[in-house]
Parts: sequence; structure tokens; C-alpha cells
Amino acid sequence: MNSLQFDYIIIGAGSSGCLLANRLSANPRHRVLLIEAGKKDNYPWIHIPVGYLYCIGNPRTDWLYQTEPDAGLNGRRLRYPRGKTLGGCSSINGMIYMRGQARDYDGWAQSTSEPEWNWANSLPDFIKHEDHHRLDQNAHVPSEFKALHGHGGEWRVEKQRLSWNILEAFADAAVQAGIPRTEDFNTGDNTGVGYFEVNQKSGWRWNTSKAFLRPIKSRSNLVIWTEAHVEKLTFKPDNGQPRCTGAKVIRQGQSLDVQAAAEVILSAGAIGSPQILQLSGIGDGTHLKHLGIDVVKDQPAVGQNLQDHLQIRAVFKVQGVTTLNVLSNSLLGKAKIGLEYLLKRSGPMSMSPSQLGAFTKSDPAQPYSNLEYHVQPLSLEAFGEPLHPFPAFTASVCNLNPTSRGSVKITSNQASVAPSIAPNYLSTDADRLVAAQSLRQVREIVSQPALSAYAPTEWKPGVEHQSDEALAKLAGDIASTIFHPVGTAKMGRVDDASAVVDPHLRVHGVAGLRVVDASVMPAITSGNTNAPTLMIAEKAARWILHDNQTSISMI
Repeated sequence: MNSLQFDYIIIGAGSSGCLLANRLSANPRHRVLLIEAGKKDNYPWIHIPVGYLYCIGNPRTDWLYQTEPDAGLNGRRLRYPRGKTLGGCSSINGMIYMRGQARDYDGWAQSTSEPEWNWANSLPDFIKHEDHHRLDQNAHVPSEFKALHGHGGEWRVEKQRLSWNILEAFADAAVQAGIPRTEDFNTGDNTGVGYFEVNQKSGWRWNTSKAFLRPIKSRSNLVIWTEAHVEKLTFKPDNGQPRCTGAKVIRQGQSLDVQAAAEVILSAGAIGSPQILQLSGIGDGTHLKHLGIDVVKDQPAVGQNLQDHLQIRAVFKVQGVTTLNVLSNSLLGKAKIGLEYLLKRSGPMSMSPSQLGAFTKSDPAQPYSNLEYHVQPLSLEAFGEPLHPFPAFTASVCNLNPTSRGSVKITSNQASVAPSIAPNYLSTDADRLVAAQSLRQVREIVSQPALSAYAPTEWKPGVEHQSDEALAKLAGDIASTIFHPVGTAKMGRVDDASAVVDPHLRVHGVAGLRVVDASVMPAITSGNTNAPTLMIAEKAARWILHDNQTSISMI
């Protein structure tokens, strides 16, 4: 077996891994290895925004996971996409830039007793890598906006390049229903209705590989491996506890033993990171022994605390207005779509999966916005299926703060076998109530005068369903993941039995090993999860460099 020495080994070249590689290799003394199981991000559909349709469910770019049959979804399984390429999920996701709410981070700070996680201390880490389009014209931007956003960083944020009358009408209807307009969802309070801003650049997807890796590809101290599969982490005893020394990797048919002089950083995501921990002997000891895995650290919390946003897709037929259903179901319409993108990089091919957003309360008694809408000028039975042949729009709504918790658990000691993913959606009375309330709220918005000209008619779930019980059950039939799994390697204090890593993301009871990705979130953020994951990585990079400043070897 070949052995290779580095200072830092980063496992997973997704959103957090790409940023970490950039920051940790900035000092030429640091030898950094970035390991990615997927291929390079040179697949054309990664870069055309609508290409997510061809990346999700494609083994070229997706791990092709599925959930276990879920009682809350009336026994259904869901496709569970996870990016498998440079850039990870940022190469196949919805491109929405969304930080969440200040209360999310203040809650993290309180639960971990680490004030660095509060909103005030996290905002600089969002700003550090941001490149916001409004600040291109710096002189014309209010000082309040400048205080909240960055310019010149690696992570581009732009307006969407499209316009739909049906979305304008929905926004007007939301205002009539009491939801205020907003031009910025990222102030710390995202209440309001407006268009999502996206991680795109001039009509192209802007993934973390483009942002954080391509500008530094000439660094001689950074090695990037693609199509390299980590089988497990390696350890040695160190002052009475295990120390992570590296990883066993399969690359180009060879088994390699890679060694880290300083740290191993696990950034394989909310599914991959707990899977690798368990395969390496860190997890529920009884379960690991049953699979023939030597227990390095008995830590039952690994893979627990899975949280996700479940979106309930309410569909309404309309009349007298163009939707993508109609446009894309004709040869002339398809030609127009393609030509517009070719000439202007705009229109439907530049679309993120959701264009218009809204944040509001499921009930006036709620102290904060706990619902997020993703509104689309289209409809379909399920993701990846053909659009309906009739004009329609979809108002997807999700509970931002679900109380349901699931798990990720390996079923084999072989890294090639996918883990069991059980989100346990709608498994609490509180989540089922919010599901029913959210569907009623969609109906209230759609009944407003602003949409009446288009005669919206409820197609799903159907007006015959009125009771809380009926709506919650129907939600199980029409709901789907919004692809935001988090929490499976939760951070927390040493006395928190449900925590896998400490507030600085070091694995409890194991030296030389951190987890830096969405799996460390103790509670899911109130919005899309990519931007928070980058913030986590920015903070972690600073801690890693500080903790190892005297121990890095010389090249």
C-alpha cells in the first residue's frame, strides 16, 4: 500500500471542502490534499442553470440516494440527491443564496455556549466571501445594505434573469394577504415576499469549484484528487484517546494510505460524513460490532438528529397567462427558450428551480416567520417528470423549523453500500399541524384579487380536503424534500450526549479530526442551507489555522 503525507486532508470537495481547500492552502507551507469521490465539474449541464434537471438522478453528478419508506409520506420513498462532483451540491442545487434568520445563529450560540456562532459574529463570515451584484455600483447603494453584504469575494450573488406575469401576480396577492415586500432576504429577518437572489454569474451557475478552486489551481501545495473514494479513516492511540492520522483511499484502482500531520477534515455532507465516521468505527458501538467494524469511539449520536425541509407542492391551474408548462410543450416555445439563453443568457434556461420566495408565519401566534414559499410558473407530478399539459403554477411551502428528526445509518461495512436514510417527515403532531396550516395559507393567498384575473383552480391537494387531519395526510402524498439535510454530526458541549463535535467542530473524544459541513448544525436554518454551510467553513478554516499554527511541518 502506498503512503502519502500532507498537513491537512479534506474529505469531500463540496461547498465546505472547496472553501476550506482555498483557505488552508493560502500559506504555501501547508500541504493540503482535497479528496472528491466524484468527477471533475466539466459536465456542461452543471453550468447551465436549468441543468439541475439533468444532474439530479444522473450517476455522473449525483449519489442517487433514496430514503427509506416514510410513514409521514404514507409509505413513499423519496429520491435524495447529493452532489457527486467538484463543487458537490453547489453543482446541482437550486442556486438560492439564503442565510436564514438571526435567531438561528443566536440559538446555536446558546445551545453550544460558544458566542462565535451568534448572528453578530457569523455575519462577517458570510460577508468575507460574498460578491453581491448590488455592490458593483457601490456609490448608489444605501449604507445599511453595505453593512450586511460583501463585494469582491469569491461567492457571486446576482439577480435572476427572467420575468413571469404569474409570479408578479402571486407576489401582489401575497401582499394583499398581509406579507410585506422585501428586496433582501438576508438581513437576519427574511420575512416578506420577493425574488430569490442566486449564485450565478452572467447567467451561468456559479459553483464552489469555480469560486474557490479554479483561481488557486496553480498552487503547488494543493493536491486535488477526483474519483477517489475514502474507505475509512485511520487512527492511532494518543494520550489515552484515538487520534485520526489519515484515511484509506481507493484511487485509479490503487489502495492508498494518506497521512495528515495536522488534521483530517471531514466535509462529505450530512449523509457522507456520518457514513464515513461509522465506517471508521465512530458511531453506535453495538451497531458497528454487528457489522463487523472495530469500535474506535462509541458515539451513538453519529447519524442521528437528521433534519430536512419538506416542501408541500400545491398546484393551481390558471387561464389567460403564460406558464412554462405551455411554453415548453411546443416546438416553437422550446426554440424560443433555447434562443433566448443562447443570445442573452436569460429566460427559462437561466432559471433556478424556484424563482419567487416568501417567508411568513403559519399562524399569527407564531413569534417569527416559520414558513418558506418557493413559487414556480410551472407544475408537474414529481421532480424529474414531464410538466403538465395545462397552464399552472406551483406554490411549494415548507416548515422552516420541523420538530421531526431522522437518521443516517450504515447497513454494511463496505463504503460502496449506500446508508439507510430515514428522515421521519411529519412524524410529530406539531409538524402535521404546520403542514395543514400552510396549505390553508396558500389557499388564502391564491384567493386574493391580484390573481383573480387568471381564475386559479386548485389542482393539488384539492378543495375537498379541509380538515387538519385530511390536509396533513394529503401533504404526505404531495410533499417532497427540498434537499436540505443537516444535523447528523451535531455540534454541542462536551456534556451534550447528542453532540458529535464540539463548538469548534472537533470530534468529541478523537484528536486530529473535525467535521465541517451542514451535518454539524444543531438545528436547521430558517431557509436554504448552502450559504450557512459556507459560513461554517469560513469560521472553521480560521479555527483550524489557529489551532495548528505551531505544528505544521516545513516543506
